[in-house]
Amino acid sequence: MFDIKWIRASPESFDAGMARRGLAPQAAKLLELDDARRATIQRLNEWQEKRNASSKLIGKAKAEGEEEAAKLLMAEVADLKSKVQKGEERARAESEALHQALLVLPNLLADDVPDGADENDNVEISRFMEPTAFDFSPKEHYELGEALGLMDFEAASRMSGARFVVLKGQLALLERALGNFMLNLHTIHHGFEEISAPLLVRSDALIGTGQLPKFAEDSFQTTDGRWLVPTQEVTLTNLVREQILSREELPLRFSSLSQCFRSEAGSSGRDTKGMLRQHQFSKVEMVAITTPDKSEEEHERLLKCSQQVFERLAIPYRTVRLCSGDTGDSMRRTYDIEAWMPGQNTYREVASVSTAGDWQARRMNARYRDENGDVQFVHTLNGSGVAVGRILIAVMENYQNADGSISVPEPLQRYMGGLEQIGAKP
Repeated sequence: MFDIKWIRASPESFDAGMARRGLAPQAAKLLELDDARRATIQRLNEWQEKRNASSKLIGKAKAEGEEEAAKLLMAEVADLKSKVQKGEERARAESEALHQALLVLPNLLADDVPDGADENDNVEISRFMEPTAFDFSPKEHYELGEALGLMDFEAASRMSGARFVVLKGQLALLERALGNFMLNLHTIHHGFEEISAPLLVRSDALIGTGQLPKFAEDSFQTTDGRWLVPTQEVTLTNLVREQILSREELPLRFSSLSQCFRSEAGSSGRDTKGMLRQHQFSKVEMVAITTPDKSEEEHERLLKCSQQVFERLAIPYRTVRLCSGDTGDSMRRTYDIEAWMPGQNTYREVASVSTAGDWQARRMNARYRDENGDVQFVHTLNGSGVAVGRILIAVMENYQNADGSISVPEPLQRYMGGLEQIGAKP
Protein backbone atom coordinates (compact mmCIF):
# COMPACT_ATOMS: atom_id res chain seq x y z
CA MET A 1 0.00 0.00 0.00
CA PHE A 2 1.27 3.44 -0.86
CA ASP A 3 0.70 7.01 0.28
CA ILE A 4 -0.89 8.85 -2.63
CA LYS A 5 0.72 12.08 -1.37
CA TRP A 6 4.16 10.52 -1.85
CA ILE A 7 3.22 9.31 -5.34
CA ARG A 8 2.07 12.86 -6.22
CA ALA A 9 5.36 14.26 -4.95
CA SER A 10 7.55 11.58 -6.59
CA PRO A 11 5.75 10.12 -9.64
CA GLU A 12 8.97 9.38 -11.52
CA SER A 13 10.48 7.44 -8.61
CA PHE A 14 7.24 5.53 -8.14
CA ASP A 15 7.02 4.54 -11.81
CA ALA A 16 10.68 3.52 -11.80
CA GLY A 17 9.91 1.21 -8.88
CA MET A 18 6.94 -0.26 -10.71
CA ALA A 19 9.10 -0.80 -13.78
CA ARG A 20 11.43 -3.01 -11.73
CA ARG A 21 8.35 -5.12 -11.04
CA GLY A 22 7.69 -5.39 -14.77
CA LEU A 23 4.73 -3.00 -14.67
CA ALA A 24 3.87 -0.09 -16.95
CA PRO A 25 3.80 3.42 -15.42
CA GLN A 26 1.08 3.67 -12.78
CA ALA A 27 1.38 7.18 -11.33
CA ALA A 28 -0.67 9.04 -13.97
CA LYS A 29 -3.64 6.69 -13.60
CA LEU A 30 -3.53 6.87 -9.81
CA LEU A 31 -3.21 10.66 -9.77
CA GLU A 32 -6.16 10.92 -12.17
CA LEU A 33 -8.27 8.92 -9.71
CA ASP A 34 -7.03 11.10 -6.87
CA ASP A 35 -7.70 14.29 -8.82
CA ALA A 36 -11.32 13.21 -9.37
CA ARG A 37 -11.69 12.40 -5.68
CA ARG A 38 -10.17 15.72 -4.62
CA ALA A 39 -12.36 17.69 -7.04
CA THR A 40 -15.49 16.02 -5.68
CA ILE A 41 -14.44 16.73 -2.10
CA GLN A 42 -13.76 20.37 -3.00
CA ARG A 43 -17.24 20.73 -4.52
CA LEU A 44 -18.71 19.06 -1.45
CA ASN A 45 -17.02 21.56 0.83
CA GLU A 46 -18.32 24.45 -1.30
CA TRP A 47 -21.88 23.09 -1.27
CA GLN A 48 -21.77 22.49 2.48
CA GLU A 49 -20.50 26.01 3.14
CA LYS A 50 -23.19 27.48 0.92
CA ARG A 51 -25.88 25.31 2.56
CA ASN A 52 -24.80 26.42 6.01
CA ALA A 53 -24.80 30.07 4.96
CA SER A 54 -28.24 29.81 3.33
CA SER A 55 -29.66 27.98 6.35
CA LYS A 56 -28.68 30.91 8.56
CA LEU A 57 -30.34 33.37 6.17
CA ILE A 58 -33.66 31.49 6.34
CA GLY A 59 -34.15 32.42 9.98
CA LYS A 60 -33.19 36.02 9.30
CA ALA A 61 -35.60 36.28 6.36
CA LYS A 62 -38.49 34.89 8.41
CA ALA A 63 -37.71 37.23 11.28
CA GLU A 64 -37.90 40.17 8.89
CA GLY A 65 -41.13 38.90 7.35
CA GLU A 66 -39.62 38.11 4.00
CA GLU A 67 -41.51 34.87 3.47
CA GLU A 68 -40.88 34.67 -0.27
CA ALA A 69 -37.16 35.05 0.23
CA ALA A 70 -37.29 32.43 2.97
CA LYS A 71 -39.05 30.00 0.60
CA LEU A 72 -36.40 30.52 -2.07
CA LEU A 73 -33.66 29.97 0.47
CA MET A 74 -35.35 26.80 1.75
CA ALA A 75 -35.57 25.44 -1.81
CA GLU A 76 -31.92 26.28 -2.34
CA VAL A 77 -30.95 24.47 0.91
CA ALA A 78 -32.99 21.41 -0.11
CA ASP A 79 -31.27 21.35 -3.50
CA LEU A 80 -27.86 21.70 -1.88
CA LYS A 81 -28.70 18.94 0.58
CA SER A 82 -29.48 16.61 -2.35
CA LYS A 83 -26.24 17.60 -4.07
CA VAL A 84 -24.25 16.96 -0.90
CA GLN A 85 -25.78 13.50 -0.44
CA LYS A 86 -25.02 12.53 -4.03
CA GLY A 87 -21.57 14.10 -3.77
CA GLU A 88 -20.78 12.12 -0.63
CA GLU A 89 -21.76 8.90 -2.41
CA ARG A 90 -19.57 9.86 -5.35
CA ALA A 91 -16.64 10.75 -3.06
CA ARG A 92 -16.92 7.39 -1.32
CA ALA A 93 -16.98 5.58 -4.67
CA GLU A 94 -13.97 7.54 -5.95
CA SER A 95 -12.05 6.96 -2.72
CA GLU A 96 -12.79 3.25 -2.95
CA ALA A 97 -11.68 3.13 -6.60
CA LEU A 98 -8.36 4.73 -5.62
CA HIS A 99 -8.01 2.40 -2.64
CA GLN A 100 -8.61 -0.69 -4.78
CA ALA A 101 -6.15 0.51 -7.42
CA LEU A 102 -3.47 0.94 -4.73
CA LEU A 103 -4.26 -2.42 -3.10
CA VAL A 104 -3.21 -4.51 -6.10
CA LEU A 105 0.16 -2.82 -6.62
CA PRO A 106 3.30 -4.61 -5.44
CA ASN A 107 5.76 -3.25 -2.90
CA LEU A 108 8.76 -1.24 -4.07
CA LEU A 109 11.93 -3.31 -4.13
CA ALA A 110 14.97 -2.48 -2.03
CA ASP A 111 17.88 -1.00 -3.97
CA ASP A 112 20.07 -4.06 -3.41
CA VAL A 113 17.57 -6.50 -4.93
CA PRO A 114 19.13 -7.72 -8.20
CA ASP A 115 17.15 -7.32 -11.39
CA GLY A 116 16.09 -10.57 -13.01
CA ALA A 117 13.24 -12.49 -14.56
CA ASP A 118 12.88 -15.53 -12.33
CA GLU A 119 14.58 -17.89 -9.86
CA ASN A 120 17.42 -18.49 -12.33
CA ASP A 121 18.54 -14.89 -11.73
CA ASN A 122 18.69 -15.15 -7.92
CA VAL A 123 22.09 -14.41 -6.41
CA GLU A 124 23.82 -16.84 -4.03
CA ILE A 125 25.39 -15.01 -1.08
CA SER A 126 26.63 -17.82 1.19
CA ARG A 127 26.89 -21.59 1.74
CA PHE A 128 27.07 -23.82 4.81
CA MET A 129 28.75 -27.24 4.58
CA GLU A 130 29.48 -29.17 1.42
CA PRO A 131 26.69 -31.29 -0.09
CA THR A 132 26.33 -34.63 1.69
CA ALA A 133 28.31 -37.39 -0.02
CA PHE A 134 27.30 -41.08 0.04
CA ASP A 135 29.00 -44.30 -1.03
CA PHE A 136 25.63 -45.44 -2.40
CA SER A 137 22.97 -43.92 -4.62
CA PRO A 138 20.78 -41.75 -2.33
CA LYS A 139 17.00 -42.01 -2.59
CA GLU A 140 14.36 -39.34 -2.56
CA HIS A 141 12.29 -38.86 0.59
CA TYR A 142 9.15 -40.49 -0.76
CA GLU A 143 11.09 -43.59 -1.81
CA LEU A 144 12.54 -43.86 1.69
CA GLY A 145 9.23 -43.18 3.43
CA GLU A 146 7.18 -45.62 1.37
CA ALA A 147 9.80 -48.36 1.66
CA LEU A 148 9.72 -47.94 5.45
CA GLY A 149 5.91 -48.16 5.42
CA LEU A 150 5.74 -44.80 7.19
CA MET A 151 4.64 -42.50 4.35
CA ASP A 152 1.31 -43.18 2.63
CA PHE A 153 0.23 -41.05 -0.31
CA GLU A 154 -2.46 -43.47 -1.50
CA ALA A 155 -4.39 -43.34 1.77
CA ALA A 156 -4.20 -39.55 1.75
CA SER A 157 -5.39 -39.43 -1.86
CA ARG A 158 -8.37 -41.67 -1.13
CA MET A 159 -9.68 -39.30 1.51
CA SER A 160 -8.39 -35.90 0.33
CA GLY A 161 -7.06 -36.09 -3.22
CA ALA A 162 -3.65 -35.10 -4.55
CA ARG A 163 -0.98 -33.16 -2.63
CA PHE A 164 -1.66 -34.71 0.75
CA VAL A 165 0.26 -37.31 2.74
CA VAL A 166 -0.24 -39.55 5.76
CA LEU A 167 2.82 -39.93 7.99
CA LYS A 168 2.92 -42.85 10.37
CA GLY A 169 4.82 -44.02 13.41
CA GLN A 170 8.39 -42.81 13.65
CA LEU A 171 8.09 -40.42 10.69
CA ALA A 172 5.08 -38.74 12.31
CA LEU A 173 7.15 -38.55 15.49
CA LEU A 174 10.05 -37.02 13.54
CA GLU A 175 7.76 -34.39 12.05
CA ARG A 176 6.48 -33.47 15.53
CA ALA A 177 10.02 -33.42 16.91
CA LEU A 178 11.16 -31.01 14.21
CA GLY A 179 8.31 -28.61 14.95
CA ASN A 180 9.00 -28.66 18.69
CA PHE A 181 12.76 -28.32 18.20
CA MET A 182 12.41 -25.27 15.95
CA LEU A 183 9.76 -23.56 18.07
CA ASN A 184 11.89 -24.01 21.19
CA LEU A 185 14.93 -22.71 19.36
CA HIS A 186 13.19 -19.46 18.45
CA THR A 187 11.32 -18.90 21.72
CA ILE A 188 13.91 -20.05 24.26
CA HIS A 189 17.14 -19.10 22.49
CA HIS A 190 16.11 -16.28 20.15
CA GLY A 191 13.59 -14.50 22.37
CA PHE A 192 10.43 -14.78 20.27
CA GLU A 193 7.07 -14.89 22.04
CA GLU A 194 5.14 -18.07 21.27
CA ILE A 195 1.68 -17.45 19.83
CA SER A 196 -1.21 -19.82 19.28
CA ALA A 197 -3.55 -18.06 16.86
CA PRO A 198 -6.63 -18.87 14.72
CA LEU A 199 -6.27 -20.79 11.48
CA LEU A 200 -9.40 -19.12 10.10
CA VAL A 201 -9.32 -15.39 9.38
CA ARG A 202 -11.49 -12.75 7.77
CA SER A 203 -10.63 -11.13 4.46
CA ASP A 204 -9.24 -8.01 6.13
CA ALA A 205 -6.42 -10.05 7.65
CA LEU A 206 -5.32 -11.38 4.23
CA ILE A 207 -5.67 -7.90 2.72
CA GLY A 208 -3.40 -6.62 5.49
CA THR A 209 -0.52 -8.90 4.59
CA GLY A 210 -1.11 -8.76 0.84
CA GLN A 211 -2.62 -12.14 -0.09
CA LEU A 212 -5.84 -10.36 -1.04
CA PRO A 213 -7.23 -9.09 -3.30
CA LYS A 214 -4.67 -10.11 -5.92
CA PHE A 215 -3.92 -13.73 -4.93
CA ALA A 216 -7.30 -15.09 -3.82
CA GLU A 217 -6.88 -18.23 -5.92
CA ASP A 218 -3.84 -19.26 -3.86
CA SER A 219 -5.88 -19.69 -0.65
CA PHE A 220 -8.87 -21.71 0.50
CA GLN A 221 -12.08 -19.90 1.45
CA THR A 222 -14.74 -21.45 3.68
CA THR A 223 -18.49 -21.35 3.14
CA ASP A 224 -18.92 -18.55 5.68
CA GLY A 225 -16.43 -16.26 3.95
CA ARG A 226 -13.44 -16.87 6.19
CA TRP A 227 -10.08 -18.06 4.86
CA LEU A 228 -7.72 -20.83 5.95
CA VAL A 229 -4.36 -19.20 6.62
CA PRO A 230 -1.74 -19.88 3.92
CA THR A 231 0.91 -18.97 6.52
CA GLN A 232 0.88 -17.76 10.11
CA GLU A 233 2.56 -14.62 8.84
CA VAL A 234 -1.06 -13.51 8.38
CA THR A 235 -2.16 -13.89 12.00
CA LEU A 236 1.12 -12.93 13.66
CA THR A 237 1.43 -9.73 11.63
CA ASN A 238 -2.22 -8.80 12.12
CA LEU A 239 -1.74 -8.88 15.89
CA VAL A 240 -0.78 -5.20 15.57
CA ARG A 241 -3.42 -4.12 13.05
CA GLU A 242 -5.20 -0.87 13.94
CA GLN A 243 -2.87 -0.35 16.91
CA ILE A 244 -0.64 2.54 17.96
CA LEU A 245 2.33 1.08 19.80
CA SER A 246 4.89 2.90 21.89
CA ARG A 247 8.49 2.99 20.67
CA GLU A 248 9.50 1.25 23.89
CA GLU A 249 7.39 -1.81 23.00
CA LEU A 250 9.37 -2.44 19.83
CA PRO A 251 10.64 -4.70 18.46
CA LEU A 252 7.91 -7.27 18.92
CA ARG A 253 8.94 -10.78 17.91
CA PHE A 254 6.38 -13.57 17.53
CA SER A 255 6.73 -17.24 16.63
CA SER A 256 4.15 -19.95 16.03
CA LEU A 257 3.90 -23.59 15.00
CA SER A 258 0.76 -24.19 13.00
CA GLN A 259 -0.87 -25.82 10.04
CA CYS A 260 -0.94 -23.86 6.77
CA PHE A 261 -3.18 -24.32 3.75
CA ARG A 262 -2.42 -23.43 0.13
CA SER A 263 -4.25 -24.22 -3.07
CA GLU A 264 -0.97 -24.26 -5.07
CA ALA A 265 -2.99 -22.83 -7.95
CA GLY A 266 0.10 -21.76 -9.87
CA SER A 267 2.07 -25.00 -9.48
CA SER A 268 0.17 -27.37 -11.73
CA GLY A 269 2.49 -30.14 -12.83
CA ARG A 270 5.32 -29.06 -10.51
CA ASP A 271 6.65 -31.28 -7.70
CA THR A 272 3.80 -33.74 -8.04
CA LYS A 273 5.77 -36.56 -6.41
CA GLY A 274 6.36 -36.61 -2.70
CA MET A 275 5.50 -34.01 -0.09
CA LEU A 276 7.52 -31.00 -1.23
CA ARG A 277 4.45 -29.02 -2.33
CA GLN A 278 1.35 -29.84 -0.28
CA HIS A 279 -2.09 -28.30 0.24
CA GLN A 280 -1.68 -28.72 4.01
CA PHE A 281 1.59 -28.51 5.90
CA SER A 282 2.98 -27.32 9.22
CA LYS A 283 5.44 -24.48 9.61
CA VAL A 284 7.22 -22.57 12.33
CA GLU A 285 6.80 -18.89 11.50
CA MET A 286 8.67 -15.84 12.79
CA VAL A 287 7.34 -12.27 12.59
CA ALA A 288 9.02 -9.08 13.76
CA ILE A 289 7.46 -5.64 14.19
CA THR A 290 9.95 -2.82 14.49
CA THR A 291 10.80 0.82 13.78
CA PRO A 292 12.08 1.92 10.36
CA ASP A 293 15.59 2.65 11.69
CA LYS A 294 15.95 -0.92 12.99
CA SER A 295 14.32 -2.67 10.03
CA GLU A 296 17.48 -3.66 8.14
CA GLU A 297 19.16 -4.93 11.30
CA GLU A 298 16.06 -6.99 12.11
CA HIS A 299 16.03 -8.56 8.66
CA GLU A 300 19.58 -9.83 9.12
CA ARG A 301 18.69 -11.11 12.60
CA LEU A 302 15.72 -13.08 11.27
CA LEU A 303 17.94 -14.61 8.60
CA LYS A 304 20.44 -15.80 11.20
CA CYS A 305 17.63 -17.28 13.33
CA SER A 306 16.39 -19.29 10.36
CA GLN A 307 19.88 -20.36 9.32
CA GLN A 308 20.54 -21.76 12.80
CA VAL A 309 17.91 -24.42 12.25
CA PHE A 310 19.95 -25.91 9.43
CA GLU A 311 23.26 -25.44 11.19
CA ARG A 312 22.16 -27.17 14.39
CA LEU A 313 20.81 -30.07 12.33
CA ALA A 314 23.98 -30.10 10.16
CA ILE A 315 21.97 -29.77 6.94
CA PRO A 316 24.00 -28.28 4.05
CA TYR A 317 22.34 -25.15 2.70
CA ARG A 318 22.89 -22.06 0.65
CA THR A 319 21.37 -18.59 1.05
CA VAL A 320 20.24 -16.61 -1.99
CA ARG A 321 18.96 -13.08 -2.46
CA LEU A 322 15.88 -13.19 -4.68
CA CYS A 323 15.87 -11.13 -7.85
CA SER A 324 13.15 -8.66 -8.78
CA GLY A 325 11.18 -11.22 -10.81
CA ASP A 326 11.12 -13.77 -8.00
CA THR A 327 10.42 -11.49 -5.01
CA GLY A 328 6.86 -11.70 -3.72
CA ASP A 329 4.58 -8.71 -4.29
CA SER A 330 4.38 -7.85 -0.58
CA MET A 331 8.12 -7.74 0.05
CA ARG A 332 10.95 -5.28 -0.48
CA ARG A 333 13.62 -7.95 -0.18
CA THR A 334 13.66 -11.72 0.39
CA TYR A 335 16.37 -14.21 1.26
CA ASP A 336 15.71 -17.87 0.50
CA ILE A 337 17.46 -20.66 2.35
CA GLU A 338 17.82 -23.71 0.14
CA ALA A 339 18.67 -27.06 1.71
CA TRP A 340 20.70 -29.68 -0.09
CA MET A 341 18.48 -32.60 -1.13
CA PRO A 342 20.74 -35.58 -1.97
CA GLY A 343 17.93 -37.65 -3.49
CA GLN A 344 17.21 -34.84 -5.93
CA ASN A 345 20.88 -33.85 -6.27
CA THR A 346 20.03 -30.17 -5.91
CA TYR A 347 19.24 -27.38 -3.47
CA ARG A 348 15.55 -26.71 -2.76
CA GLU A 349 13.96 -23.76 -1.01
CA VAL A 350 12.96 -24.58 2.57
CA ALA A 351 12.75 -21.14 4.19
CA SER A 352 12.22 -17.51 3.19
CA VAL A 353 13.04 -14.42 5.23
CA SER A 354 11.53 -11.13 4.06
CA THR A 355 11.00 -7.48 4.88
CA ALA A 356 7.89 -5.58 3.83
CA GLY A 357 8.94 -2.15 5.08
CA ASP A 358 5.78 -0.17 5.90
CA TRP A 359 3.78 -1.67 2.98
CA GLN A 360 1.79 -4.10 5.16
CA ALA A 361 1.54 -1.65 8.06
CA ARG A 362 -0.24 0.88 5.85
CA ARG A 363 -2.78 -1.76 4.82
CA MET A 364 -3.32 -2.73 8.48
CA ASN A 365 -3.02 0.81 9.89
CA ALA A 366 -0.36 -0.48 12.30
CA ARG A 367 1.59 2.41 13.83
CA TYR A 368 3.81 3.52 16.68
CA ARG A 369 4.54 6.80 18.44
CA ASP A 370 8.13 7.92 17.89
CA GLU A 371 10.45 9.77 20.31
CA ASN A 372 8.89 13.10 19.29
CA GLY A 373 5.36 11.86 19.91
CA ASP A 374 4.56 11.68 16.20
CA VAL A 375 2.63 8.67 14.89
CA GLN A 376 4.50 6.65 12.23
CA PHE A 377 3.93 3.33 10.48
CA VAL A 378 5.84 0.32 11.81
CA HIS A 379 7.92 -1.98 9.64
CA THR A 380 6.95 -5.67 9.41
CA LEU A 381 9.20 -8.64 8.67
CA ASN A 382 8.64 -12.37 8.54
CA GLY A 383 10.59 -15.57 8.12
CA SER A 384 10.11 -19.32 7.93
CA GLY A 385 11.61 -20.87 10.98
CA VAL A 386 11.08 -23.27 9.06
CA ALA A 387 8.59 -25.24 6.94
CA VAL A 388 8.36 -28.55 8.82
CA GLY A 389 7.56 -30.77 5.86
CA ARG A 390 10.47 -29.46 3.81
CA ILE A 391 13.04 -29.72 6.59
CA LEU A 392 11.68 -33.24 7.20
CA ILE A 393 12.55 -34.05 3.58
CA ALA A 394 16.03 -32.59 4.04
CA VAL A 395 16.62 -34.64 7.21
CA MET A 396 15.39 -37.85 5.58
CA GLU A 397 17.55 -37.45 2.49
CA ASN A 398 20.71 -36.21 4.24
CA TYR A 399 20.56 -38.74 7.08
CA GLN A 400 19.59 -41.81 5.05
CA ASN A 401 21.61 -45.00 5.29
CA ALA A 402 22.41 -47.64 2.70
CA ASP A 403 19.88 -50.07 4.22
CA GLY A 404 17.05 -47.51 3.87
CA SER A 405 16.98 -46.53 7.53
CA ILE A 406 17.26 -42.89 8.62
CA SER A 407 19.55 -41.68 11.40
CA VAL A 408 17.99 -39.16 13.77
CA PRO A 409 20.03 -35.93 14.14
CA GLU A 410 21.33 -35.59 17.69
CA PRO A 411 19.38 -32.37 18.52
CA LEU A 412 16.10 -34.18 17.74
CA GLN A 413 16.70 -37.33 19.76
CA ARG A 414 15.51 -35.89 23.05
CA TYR A 415 12.21 -34.99 21.35
CA MET A 416 11.86 -38.61 20.20
CA GLY A 417 12.43 -40.48 23.45
CA GLY A 418 16.10 -41.06 22.66
CA LEU A 419 15.41 -42.75 19.30
CA GLU A 420 18.61 -42.73 17.22
CA GLN A 421 17.43 -44.41 14.03
CA ILE A 422 14.18 -44.81 12.11
CA GLY A 423 13.84 -48.29 10.72
CA ALA A 424 11.20 -50.28 8.92
CA LYS A 425 7.74 -50.42 10.46
CA PRO A 426 7.49 -53.67 12.55
